[in-house]
Amino acid sequence: MTEPTTWYAATAVASPERPTLSHDLDADVCVIGAGLAGLTVAREVARRGWSVAVLEAGEVAGGASGRNAGFVSPGFAERIDAIVERVGLARAKELWALSLAGVDYIRNAMNETEMPGIEPRDGRLSVRRTDDEPRLIEHAAMLRVDFGADVEVWPTDQVREVLRTPYYFQGLHFPQAFHIHPLNYARGLAADAEKHGARIFQNTQAIGIDPAGVRKRVQTSGGLVRARHVVLAGGTGVGPVDEQIAATVLPVSTYVAVTAALGEKLFEAVRYSGAVADTRRAGDYYRIVEDDRLLWGGRVSTRSSEPRRLKAQIRRDILKVYPQLGELEIEHAWSGTMAYAVHKMPQIGELAPGYWIASAFGGHGLNTTAMAGEMIAGAILDGDDRWRLFSSYELVWAGGAFGRAAAQTSFWMMQRRDAVAEWISRYRDSARRESEARQARWEAEKAARKVEAEARRAEEEARRVAEKEARRLAAEEARRVAAENARLAKEEVERIREERRLAAEEGKRAAEAQAMREAARAAATLARHVEAHKALTAEPDSQDATPKTPESTPKPKPRKRRASKKKKAVTEPAPPA
Repeated sequence: MTEPTTWYAATAVASPERPTLSHDLDADVCVIGAGLAGLTVAREVARRGWSVAVLEAGEVAGGASGRNAGFVSPGFAERIDAIVERVGLARAKELWALSLAGVDYIRNAMNETEMPGIEPRDGRLSVRRTDDEPRLIEHAAMLRVDFGADVEVWPTDQVREVLRTPYYFQGLHFPQAFHIHPLNYARGLAADAEKHGARIFQNTQAIGIDPAGVRKRVQTSGGLVRARHVVLAGGTGVGPVDEQIAATVLPVSTYVAVTAALGEKLFEAVRYSGAVADTRRAGDYYRIVEDDRLLWGGRVSTRSSEPRRLKAQIRRDILKVYPQLGELEIEHAWSGTMAYAVHKMPQIGELAPGYWIASAFGGHGLNTTAMAGEMIAGAILDGDDRWRLFSSYELVWAGGAFGRAAAQTSFWMMQRRDAVAEWISRYRDSARRESEARQARWEAEKAARKVEAEARRAEEEARRVAEKEARRLAAEEARRVAAENARLAKEEVERIREERRLAAEEGKRAAEAQAMREAARAAATLARHVEAHKALTAEPDSQDATPKTPESTPKPKPRKRRASKKKKAVTEPAPPA
């Protein structure tokens, strides 16, 4: 099986080989086209036990269903205010609810079947490239109040915080939206439909249909399918089956590319992991895949052939918005052809009894294909008539070649008008920001001068206070030093007095000791004199001629003398020291 040259094909889960129809076949339902709408019908019908045959001219999801940006969010390609104007608010609310049910269907199908390789990531941010916040706030209020939509208004600064480019202003954030790998989702639908008994024939081009009668007949090059119900879900490829239906859609091509891994520099430019699209009719849309690759789409054309140097053109588109990405490599680039109705709304309904159409999902295809597939299956199985809500959007001839030329001219005019409006908005934004910057600089200078003056005053006050404090501290220090000196002087006087007292006491004791020593010496001297006097006055012994020594001579009796008071005072022993 030959895969399309897209990043989706390069990263797709494995898909089984499917046969080509080579025999006649009877079924309850025959679905022409194995895109998202046709696969949803087949899955729902098969789950209810009905037999279903799917005829695909190429491969499953080989067209726009497997080549789109992968955005899943409520709404339609047509603006909601235009829908209200055409069908009224009450019916517009019902249509919005159906589009939201399509979002829920995809989320539930992924969870129920545990489809591999879907890689859903939450959030979608719809950004404006012109500055008109009041109008955006009014639009968001209408969505919240009239339609119960979960939507947030992001101001310019918040948008530019996550999308680092001056090209964007305000944005609407849809937190319940998400983005997926659409080819893997389509293959998951096909696998689940086959699990419940559906038969899918690839490379089987339907070349004619007879919708009359109870059993419709669909002719292919290899066989005939007879079915009670036929669902025409081939988009732009239904020409060989029904040329009148094919003439009601306009084939419009858009282009998608995926960069090589960009690393950290991608995060520096795009800090939002959800899907991003600007609000121009032919605007850019992109999302981060594989963590550091940028999937980028844009450029609308009615030409069927792929432009030359497509990678270089998309590289210029990316760098125009995010020049900080620098040199980047485009690894995959491809085109996808969508089916648009003139009124920009899906074509959903019953063309004849048992003959159904689900087409024209260009510009908002994932949720609307799920919505249409489930709704038509409900109509076939249970008689659900909600498809009649789209009766106001009848089949309208798209103008053929003239219509394609007119559409291309309209695209060019819209692009030029958008470019002028963007330039004006960016110029005004630049002028406003420059004025704000000048005002901010003036305010900053004024504030700086005020701060400087206040600083000078504070410095002067601080200096004055410091000087006053210094004088106070100096006076206190002088008083402290004087008090300390007085204390030291007093202590010195006391010390000197104490030393003098101690010296006086010491002198007194020394004098008394000296007096006592002198008295002792005098007493000793007197004693010697007394002894000598006694020895001299003693009578010699007549019987002993030998002279007696003084020791043997008896001491004469001392003569009593009156001692004077003065002498007595001298001889008194001194008191102990």
